[in-house]
Amino acid sequence: MPKAYVFTRYGGPETEELVEVDRPVPGPGQVLVAVRAAGVNPVDWKQRTGYRRPGETGERAFPAYFGNEVSGVVEELGAGVEGFAAGDAVFGRPVVGGYSEYALLSTDLIAHKPAGLSFIDAATLPVAAVTAYDGIRQLDLPAGATVLVTGAGGGVGVAAVQIARALGLRVVGVSSDGKKDFVEGLGAVHVPSGPGWTERVPGTVDGVYDLVGGEVLAQAATLLTDRTKLITAGAPPEVVERLGGARVARSRTSEGLAAAADLVVNGALDPHVTQTFPLERSGEALRTVEDGHARGKIVIEVAG
Repeated sequence: MPKAYVFTRYGGPETEELVEVDRPVPGPGQVLVAVRAAGVNPVDWKQRTGYRRPGETGERAFPAYFGNEVSGVVEELGAGVEGFAAGDAVFGRPVVGGYSEYALLSTDLIAHKPAGLSFIDAATLPVAAVTAYDGIRQLDLPAGATVLVTGAGGGVGVAAVQIARALGLRVVGVSSDGKKDFVEGLGAVHVPSGPGWTERVPGTVDGVYDLVGGEVLAQAATLLTDRTKLITAGAPPEVVERLGGARVARSRTSEGLAAAADLVVNGALDPHVTQTFPLERSGEALRTVEDGHARGKIVIEVAG
């Protein structure tokens, strides 16, 4: 039987387990994918604690799969699927599966993997890169403007900095002092996080893309004269709306996935995968992200 890394109830790392599961069966409009790689994101461990995305309803069935972005090879097609065939290399958002040997993907949340894109890099795009792309485009700043990115050293932040730079923006990246060289290497002006960080921001800021939330978001808002240029992927809608800003509007389409892939293939975006782990060490991969020490992107390599 195939294996998957799951959580058996809401709670901490003690709820996690590598288990054998039934091979999923694709329904109408779905494809079964043999997973090659799975991206690791903060939302993964947050879902283990009971977090739900805005608008998400219904009870979660246990055991619940970890993982929100995968790449792999199509094994089987559900009824009514067009445009995909067994053997196609694809990537996208799983409906079932994630840190697993097999996953089900809906055809509206999947894209063909370009030949010039590795399975590992493709597995970083459905959440991190697309979230970064959507947020920067939503800010709609003109070339030459300055955007400040909080959490600039994480998976989404790394992509946001590079996408903003590719669009001709000046970028100020806020992260821990230990990530200074890394963030500056992406082309951003680095500002160390911590008490009084807003006083260290050089010059004026035209837009903020927040990936941290909490007090960092509230402090970042004080840097703006136009609060409509405050976007967050790190806080609930009601929190940022009280500050005059908005939650990032996620596209969650195949077209968005393809656009992110093109950025990588064309050299405008490097996902900066800094560590890979086998499926059997999924817990270590998740701890690296959950503990806040990850630089760039962490990926679980399920098959070579």
